[in-house]
Amino acid sequence: MAVLAQVNTLGQQIWLDNLSRSLIQSGELAQMLESGISGVTSNPAIFQKAFAGDSLYQSDIDHLKQQALTPKQRYEQLAVADVQAACDVCLPLYERSNSKAGLVSLEVAPDLADDAQATITEAVRLWQQLDRPNVMIKVPATDSGIQALPTLVAQGINVNLTLLFSKAQLQKAWQAHAAGLRQRLAQNLPVNRIQVVASFFLSRIDSALDITLPASLQGKTAIALAKTAYAEWQEFIQSREFTDLAAQQAAPLRLLWASTGTKNPAYSDVCYIENIIGADTINTVPANTLKAFIDHGRAAATLTQDVQQAKSVLIEIEQLGINLESLASRLQQEGLQQFVDAFDALLQPLA
Repeated sequence: MAVLAQVNTLGQQIWLDNLSRSLIQSGELAQMLESGISGVTSNPAIFQKAFAGDSLYQSDIDHLKQQALTPKQRYEQLAVADVQAACDVCLPLYERSNSKAGLVSLEVAPDLADDAQATITEAVRLWQQLDRPNVMIKVPATDSGIQALPTLVAQGINVNLTLLFSKAQLQKAWQAHAAGLRQRLAQNLPVNRIQVVASFFLSRIDSALDITLPASLQGKTAIALAKTAYAEWQEFIQSREFTDLAAQQAAPLRLLWASTGTKNPAYSDVCYIENIIGADTINTVPANTLKAFIDHGRAAATLTQDVQQAKSVLIEIEQLGINLESLASRLQQEGLQQFVDAFDALLQPLA
């Protein structure tokens, strides 16, 4: 586990992209926190897998099916209980880190992604229902999700903005976060405990693009985007626009690297961890990839290395006539549909 401690020393947190009742009740999650894991993310696909494969749910599912509840209400009771339990396990870390670690995410229903007001209503309801200071409400970064973010931040809600695939989407995210902080400060309310992360998905970008690229560029786009996005994010948090907020104890929106399991067997199974380690960032890692990184991963401050080369990669890709913003929009919609499908699938056994 020494490599996780090294990553922490370099200023990056590694979160677990997995959650189940067995993980919590067996004590495994607590052990992982002791070994250097700093938080937990979940999504509908993760809960679908957990409900189907973890026997600890069955008696609760049987009990809930005897009650006059909708499948979504049954799902929520199960998911909320898990996230509350995970938050409780993570709470000491959250308190020790001054609210910067020990956070656990739960997603709003993905079918609300194009309705800003419905997203706000559901996020506020889940936040109140979960009633834990270290929970994050996960919101898809559609135009409606970005529109909802300032209101949620102004209400003091921790947000994990998810399914980002481009630098333009990220810029909208940190601008919306800053707007929410200004709204809250205008009400003379504290901002020092509000945590917001923007989940930038990586391996899906390479999987979508590689078949159209020459061999010299394959497997390079996502990491190039991450490195250049991080450089632009650093410029933003050092700008007057954000330093004025930081002076009032606001924490910056942090970049969270997601989709960091390697999908192409030709690439290193830890390439989306080793190549994007940098201060004040997070990497949420699937269980198998985490195991591989602990076994043979190496920790170094790579996110700020070869940034000029990363810019050159993106220029070459654009010169091939590839529009990365159009790709980002398509991948966001595809990712959202995957979450909708997983949500529908997890509700079926609860009907």
